Amino acid sequence: MDYIFDHISSNKSLKFIDVKTNSIYKLNELLLPTEELALKGRQLIFLYLSTSLESVAVYLSFLASKHPVVLLNNGIGAILKQNLEKEYKPSIIYDVNRNEIINYSLKEIKNKAINISVFINDNSSILVHETIRLLLSTSGTTGSPKLVKLSEHNILQNALSICDYLPINKKDIVPLNLPLNYSYGLSVLHSNAIKGGTIVCGLPDILTKDFWRCLDVYKFTSIAGVPFIYEMLNRIGFLKKHYPSLKYISQAGGNLSENIKMQFIDYCRENNIEFFVMYGQTEATARISYVPSDRLVEKVKSIGIPINNGKMIIDAETEELLYSGPNVFGGYAKKKEDLKFWETINPLKTGDLAFKDEDGFYHIKGRLKRMVKVFGNRVNLDEIEALLKSSLDMSLLACTGINDKFILVAHCEDALNESQLKKTIFETYKIQGPAIKFKRFDKLPKTKNEKIDYKKIAEEYLEN
Repeated sequence: MDYIFDHISSNKSLKFIDVKTNSIYKLNELLLPTEELALKGRQLIFLYLSTSLESVAVYLSFLASKHPVVLLNNGIGAILKQNLEKEYKPSIIYDVNRNEIINYSLKEIKNKAINISVFINDNSSILVHETIRLLLSTSGTTGSPKLVKLSEHNILQNALSICDYLPINKKDIVPLNLPLNYSYGLSVLHSNAIKGGTIVCGLPDILTKDFWRCLDVYKFTSIAGVPFIYEMLNRIGFLKKHYPSLKYISQAGGNLSENIKMQFIDYCRENNIEFFVMYGQTEATARISYVPSDRLVEKVKSIGIPINNGKMIIDAETEELLYSGPNVFGGYAKKKEDLKFWETINPLKTGDLAFKDEDGFYHIKGRLKRMVKVFGNRVNLDEIEALLKSSLDMSLLACTGINDKFILVAHCEDALNESQLKKTIFETYKIQGPAIKFKRFDKLPKTKNEKIDYKKIAEEYLEN
C-alpha cells in the first residue's frame, strides 16, 4: 500500500508557520503520540477542525495512524454534532469547543509544541471497511449524516494529480485559507505538503485586512478560492493592488461569472501570475479537471481537461458529465451500517450537464437538479443566472425555483430594473414576466463552504 503520509513525511522542505505565535515547525515536531491512546484495531475518529496549527497537527497525526477519520467543521452547532455522534458512535472525538461529552472521558496527548485533549469512548467500536480511510461531508451539508467514503488510494492519487499541473515547489509559501473539512481546502494541504515548502496556519479570514497584512509579512506565493471569495476580492479592491510574491492563484468550488473571471485573467497577465480554474467534487476526492493557465483566455467558459489519470465522457442520452479515475469515492454513508461496505463506482455521475468542444475541453451547461418546470416549461436555472450576471455585470445574484411556480432572482443591489430583466429573460428563453420574481438580500445565504445556499434562499423567501 502506498500511503499519502509517507509522501508527506519524505518532503524534507516542509515547514509549518503558526500565525498566532509566528513560530515555525517541521512535521516531526507537530506529530502527536496517538499510540498513547492505546486504540485496539481500527477505530472511527471524529475531528472537528479549523485551519489552526493545532488542527493541522491533529489531522496529520491521525493521518499517520491509519485509523478511519471523519473531518468536520468545528463551527457547526452542538445539536448537529450530537446527531452525527449518535449515529456514527466514534471512539475518539477531537473538539476544542466542548469541555465534556456524555459517555466520553478526556485524555491528554502532547509533544513539545502542542498539548491537546481528545474524548474517548472505550466501549464504542464501529466496524469500518478496511478500504475506508477518510470521510467528508458533501458540499454544504456539514451537519448532515451523509458522508463521502474515500480511500487511501483516492487521497494520494488526487493529490499527485494536482501536483502534476499546479506549479508547486519547495520555495512556496501557501496560506491555509479554506476549511480542512472541505475537499478543496484539504487538497491544498495535501498537495503542498507533498511537493511544497511552507504552509501557513491559523490565518484570519481572507476578506479581512489582517489576512492581507499576513500576505505582505509571509510573502504568500499562491491563494486558493471559491467563486464567492473572488467575487468579494473584486469588490474590496484586490485588482487595484500589486502582490509581488504571488506566483499563481486557483479557483474551484463552482462557476465564477465570466466577467469577473476575465478581470482576474487580465490582472494575472499584467502581473505575471498564473491563474488556474478547476472543477471537482467531493465524490472525486477534490479535483476532476482544470484549465491550463495558458489556455484560459480562449477557454474562459470551460472547466478544462481531465486531470492526470482521469477520464471524462458525456452520457449520450442525458448529456450528463461522467468521470472515471483513481480518485472516485466508494459510495455514501448515511448511517453507521454503511461504513461496513465499499462500493466500486465507475463512472461517477457528476449531476452536471456538459458538452465537449472541438479542442477536447469540457463545458458545463447546468445541473440536472437545477432544472425546474415553470408554467409547463423546463428551465435551466444556471443558464438564467449566468445570463443575468453577464447582462448586469455583477456576481452577487442567484436564481432558484419556488415550488415549480416561479423563478426567484435573489440579489444584493439597492435598485434593479426588474422590467428590463424580465424582458431580457423573455427574449432569450420565452419565459413570461409573471414567472419571475425578485427579492433583495442584505447578504446572499452561503453554505459552510462559501457556496450559494439556494435552499436557504427559498426558505427565507417563503418565510416572508
